Amino acid sequence: MSNLEGVPPVRVLIVDDSVIVRKAVNDALRSDPEIEIVGVAENGKIALEKLKELKPEVMVLDIEMPICDGFGVLKKISEDRIRVKTIMFSTLTERGAWQTIKALSLGANDYVPKPTSGASVGYSEGVKKVAKELTPKIKQFRKRKSTTLGVSATAPNPSKPMRTKARPLSRPGIVKIVAIGISTGGPEALTQLLPEFASSFPVPIVIVQHMPKLFTKLLSERLNLTANIKVLEAADGMILEPGVAYIAPGGYHLEVNDCKGKILLSTNQDPPKNSCRPAVDVLFHSVAEVYGSNCLAVIMTGMGKDGLEGIEVMQKKGSQVIAQDQASSVVWGMPGAVVNAGLANEVLPLNQMASAIQGAVMRKAAIST
Repeated sequence: MSNLEGVPPVRVLIVDDSVIVRKAVNDALRSDPEIEIVGVAENGKIALEKLKELKPEVMVLDIEMPICDGFGVLKKISEDRIRVKTIMFSTLTERGAWQTIKALSLGANDYVPKPTSGASVGYSEGVKKVAKELTPKIKQFRKRKSTTLGVSATAPNPSKPMRTKARPLSRPGIVKIVAIGISTGGPEALTQLLPEFASSFPVPIVIVQHMPKLFTKLLSERLNLTANIKVLEAADGMILEPGVAYIAPGGYHLEVNDCKGKILLSTNQDPPKNSCRPAVDVLFHSVAEVYGSNCLAVIMTGMGKDGLEGIEVMQKKGSQVIAQDQASSVVWGMPGAVVNAGLANEVLPLNQMASAIQGAVMRKAAIST
């Protein structure tokens, strides 16, 4: 029984071809009253059968398995529209990172790296590490009541999403930069969002996606293959260019700085903020300082409230803010915090965000003439 009144424990299916891994994950999760392990499976074929039989809310999914691998499971889930949140459980290697990025782009919702194997890491230590990493990722998908403080956070009809105005913008500035903060569900959302921008997009885009080192590099490379604009992993000293999206490197905060009229990117390893590095708040603070009212802040799917503080500063300087709505967010933590604080000018489903962003940017020509 859950220790949160009226909220049942989240139902979890563990899928991995290793008996030891299945046992380790089971041992890591079974003592938590907010989590119920409803089954295990040693390959994707069995997992798909158990998804229909047991109807778990969350699946912890390995990638490399016999008969049917993790990619095959994700494709079948998409084809059959099976309702389950998926957390990939993969090795923290370049190959594992590449596979995870591919899985996230195919619809997986989050990921947790497997503990490094070796003589120095015992079974009990590995179980503790899995519990620490995996438990909060599972709990973020618990069923909760929708929060709508003065804003319609979900679309009444998902096939016809509504455009919801939240906070009027009395003096829209000329948008010279777009700043995006995103976390859980981000790779899939960015895979949908960035290709919608025209190659002539006239301003730079700076992005913080909560991810570790290596993952952000591979994500940038993958997005660059599908987008009309250039997508790069940001590096210290880069000059911001129009029509280029820069993703903060894992393990580093990203900031913009005005250097004698040129806007440069800078990275640092200052302490994490909101338990994150890179942190959305760090980027947003710097964008507000350099651009004032001439920036568009976009806050998207993610756990927690990273970005809220930065958006408060941006709003005071006259920036426009677009937040992703609850219905299209994998987790409505980050955008929900902004919406419920009354800081969003528009609350939109994912499939309307690119159009709204381009519209806000293109209005600069009308405003300046």
